Amino acid sequence: MRYRAFLLLVASVLASLPFAVSAFADAGFQVSGPIVHDNLAIYLVHGSGGGGAVPLTLQEALAKGVVKVHETGSVNALTVENAGNEEVYVQAGDIVKGGQQDRVLSVDLLLPPRSGEVSIAAFCVEHGRWTARGNEDARQFSSAASAMPSHEAKVAMRAYAVAAAAPAADASASTMAYAGRAGTGESQQEIWSTVRKTQNSLSRSVGAPVAAPASPSSLQLSLENDKLKQAQTAYIAALQGAGESGDDIVGYVFAINGKINSGDVYASNALFRKMWSKLLAADITEAISVKEAAGAAAPAVKDIDAFLAAASNGVKAERAINASVRLATRDGDASLYAETRRADGSWVHRNYLAK
Repeated sequence: MRYRAFLLLVASVLASLPFAVSAFADAGFQVSGPIVHDNLAIYLVHGSGGGGAVPLTLQEALAKGVVKVHETGSVNALTVENAGNEEVYVQAGDIVKGGQQDRVLSVDLLLPPRSGEVSIAAFCVEHGRWTARGNEDARQFSSAASAMPSHEAKVAMRAYAVAAAAPAADASASTMAYAGRAGTGESQQEIWSTVRKTQNSLSRSVGAPVAAPASPSSLQLSLENDKLKQAQTAYIAALQGAGESGDDIVGYVFAINGKINSGDVYASNALFRKMWSKLLAADITEAISVKEAAGAAAPAVKDIDAFLAAASNGVKAERAINASVRLATRDGDASLYAETRRADGSWVHRNYLAK
C-alpha cells in the first residue's frame, strides 16, 4: 500500500510540473515543453519524420548562387528559378532582400532541379522604394535570411491563401474579413500597416529607432538593426539549443505573453533544423515587439495539443500552387491550418496559425 501511495504521489508531482509531454492528436507526434525565456514559450513537436533527400532552403540556395529570385515589374508577383541539381524548398513568410522592393513570399514552393522560372506570389515589405538600393541589383534579390516577425501579417497572408483555395461559400466570415476577396490590394495594405506597427513597436522596445536611413520603410533593414540584435541575444541563448537537442524534433509551437501564436511542423528533423534558427529569430523579434510589463503564464501542453487538434478540423479546401505543389487548408473558428503537399500527396510542411 505504501509503495502504491508513493507511485501515486510521484505521478501527481510529475503531472504538476510545467514541463510535460503529451500525445499530439496527429499520427505519432508528441508535444513537450514549455521552454521559456521572458515572454516567449517554445513547445517542441517530436516525431519520427520521413526519410529521403532533404531539400535546400531558399536561404541556402541563394547563398550558393543556385537559385535566382527575379523582379517581374509587379509588386505582388516574382519569379524564382532553380538552376542547381538539388530540390529547393521555399516557405511562406521568407523575406527576400533587394530587387525594387523587399518582399515577403506568401506561399510554400518546392523547386525541382533545373526548374526554369516559376511564378510565386509575394507582398511588399518596403513601401517607400521602387528602385535600386545602394549597390544592389534591382532586377533580383540577394538573400532570404529573415522570416516575417508579425502574427498579424502572417494571418493576413494565410487568410488570403485560404480564401483563394476555398469556394466563396465555404470561406469563414473572419477569413473573408482578413483576405479581401476583391484582390491583393487590401491584403497588401494590411501588410504595410503591420510593417509600420512592427517597426514602431520594436523602436519602443529597444529604446532606439530601428528604421534604417537607407530605406526607412524596409522591414528587412529594421531586422538587421544592432539594438535589436542585442535584445535578441538572451532569448537565443536560452531557447535555440532546445530545438537542436534531439533528432526526433520535427517542429514547434510558440506562445507570446501567455497566448498561443503559431506552429510549424516538417516531414523531417533535417528540414526542421534548417528552418529553426530563422524562424526562432522571427518569433523572438515578435516577442520583443509586443513585450508586456506584466508577465503571463505559459499555456499548458494540453492547451497546445488542443490547438493543434482543432486547427486540423476547420473547413477543408485544396488548390494547386503549380504542377509540383498543392496547398491543403483548414479554416477554423480560432485558427488557420495549411499543409504543403507534393504532387504525390506526401506532405512537407504544416503550419498552424491562431487567428
